[in-house]
Amino acid sequence: MDLGYGASPITAVELLERCQKVNPKARVVGVEIEQERVARGLEIATDELQFVRGGFETPLPSGFAAGTKVDLIRAFNVLRQYSEAEVAGAWALMQSRLSPEGLLIEGTCDEIGRLQSWVTLNLERPLWFTVSLRLTGLESPSKVAERLPKALIHHNIDGERIHKFLLALDFWWNTHAPLGVFGAVQRWSAVCQSMADAGWPVKIEPKRWKLGEITVDWAAVAPASN
Repeated sequence: MDLGYGASPITAVELLERCQKVNPKARVVGVEIEQERVARGLEIATDELQFVRGGFETPLPSGFAAGTKVDLIRAFNVLRQYSEAEVAGAWALMQSRLSPEGLLIEGTCDEIGRLQSWVTLNLERPLWFTVSLRLTGLESPSKVAERLPKALIHHNIDGERIHKFLLALDFWWNTHAPLGVFGAVQRWSAVCQSMADAGWPVKIEPKRWKLGEITVDWAAVAPASN
């Protein structure tokens, strides 16, 4: 399910293509609050790609059996327009639609996807926090601060975990600057390894590191009040 796909249904189309590489039987439903956007999606709808009007309740089209659960909900740039106080309720509503092994990916990105961050949740709780950066031309990893999820963006201040996390990324990025002669990928991979060696609960995923990603346990960056 692609919640809040925007003025064009292209992200729903891409999500279907990628999901079907893993499971050829995968189906994707695009959900938008504006009927005009739903109408644009319906122009290209198929049995595998459908569109429906809705919000965080993430409804399914009538063709699905009652009580059908969703394996993946992608919600990008949706909660950014809400208040932080509304995050927990929106998460809970979307989580209630998940299958037992389902995941909710909720986050924010810039217009062309060069700065992204998201929270991965299961039925019960937030699991991980991920930062994804276009490494070419990157000045500092903390640039992603402007694209933090709503749950974190107001907590990038002294004393908060997310602030410490971004400072640590910048520290290791600067420390490993000499590796830049071998390319930004090598430099970033060293950053991720150094973060792990320094005690941050980093997922050891060298293949993802090469894509400009780093993932840590949610507890490592969660707001101090959590």
